[in-house]
Amino acid sequence: MLIVDINKCNGDGVCSEVCGAGAAILNEAEGKAYIDPDMCIECYSCMSTCPQEAIYEEE
Repeated sequence: MLIVDINKCNGDGVCSEVCGAGAAILNEAEGKAYIDPDMCIECYSCMSTCPQEAIYEEE
């Protein structure tokens, strides 16, 4: 499962732009992204694209 570190996320939305499954969602009210685990197909596009390295895989 992929997790967004909200302390690193700057809300630029790059992850949501590259997510083909629509699982990386930008919460505009909070200015942070989150990954919907029910929608995520674990392709890691969001993780490899995030310039802040705010997305990681939970072990």
